[in-house]
Amino acid sequence: MRGTALAAVAMAGALALTGCAKDSTGGSSNNSAAPSSGGSDCVTAQKPPAAPAAASSSTAATGKVDGSALKIGLAFDVGGRGDASFNDAAAAGTDKAKSDLGVTTVSESTASASEAESAKQQRLDQMASSGLNPIIAVGFAYAPSVKVVAAKYPNTKFAIVDDDSITLPNVTPLVFAEEQGSFLAGVAAAYKSKSCHIGFVGGVNTPLIQKFEAGFLQGAKTVSSKIKIEDEYLTPAGDFSGFQDPPKGNAKAAAEIAKGADVIYHAAGASGKGVFDAAKAGNALAIGVDSDQYNQKTVEADKDVIITSMLKRVDVAVFDYVTALAKGDLTTLPKRFDLKVDGVGYATSGGKVDDIKDVLDGYKAQIISGAITVSDKPQK
Repeated sequence: MRGTALAAVAMAGALALTGCAKDSTGGSSNNSAAPSSGGSDCVTAQKPPAAPAAASSSTAATGKVDGSALKIGLAFDVGGRGDASFNDAAAAGTDKAKSDLGVTTVSESTASASEAESAKQQRLDQMASSGLNPIIAVGFAYAPSVKVVAAKYPNTKFAIVDDDSITLPNVTPLVFAEEQGSFLAGVAAAYKSKSCHIGFVGGVNTPLIQKFEAGFLQGAKTVSSKIKIEDEYLTPAGDFSGFQDPPKGNAKAAAEIAKGADVIYHAAGASGKGVFDAAKAGNALAIGVDSDQYNQKTVEADKDVIITSMLKRVDVAVFDYVTALAKGDLTTLPKRFDLKVDGVGYATSGGKVDDIKDVLDGYKAQIISGAITVSDKPQK
């Protein structure tokens, strides 16, 4: 998610807050009525056309790839393995590399919320000097350190999630169209809201997390001209504790619910557990992020309120990167992991959005085709 965020392509045509479906989707001429489910009284847009049947758009057909020679260093962002979100998705990618590609060595290390830049550099330097190759840095917070350490070890391959600012030949960016997946989360929230009042809780107010916010706002307002949206962050830019503070996430979500929001979408890493707890306590619904959080053990007590999750397929990106490296051809990787390559999407676990799956898939198809352009900057 982040920049650990993240992060999920084009984000250009933003909606004005007051403009809804006819201004942003190109779909106001669709002639099928919105289904009567969930918050149908809130929905003012007509349904998009049904998505055409399509073959799987998986980004990497592995065949028989031997990754046994690779020794992976996985540098987690704040929260690490077990955050039920962004870092766990990265871990799932290397776990799959072990099972599918024969990788035997994955060395993991996790950043702390308040660590100095020197600590990140030291972590990466230790991995490189010990012979780990490739080294995968999970989150944009690693960008300055990756730039320094990768230059020092030109024969070691590095990948960094959620940053494409480093131009060194041995560094591969793994970036996403978070705003596209979040657009679908916004559509789902509007359809499922009974009060026509929803909320967003971001972890840290950075450009990357703003992509989640932007897509969510645009998606909700595309299907409803009546929707009211609470929109808050836990910490300002530079204070990464917002990704690891469940009590603060709980308090912020509870405040939004007290104002009337009945569906809350979070892009807050491990702080999302607090958002889920608040939703359950406040008789509201919630939308997860990054991983399919309905199936995450660390938030299992709240799974009944999780209607879907915006999938940011860090697992796919990490696995595809390792696969491409094992094959010796990194040119096969997409420039950005978007809806078209299943780099972002939405979860259906629990069956809570089955009744609007045709709607979500219709909007997904319009985004892929270019009929809808999703902005990466919030339009308030």
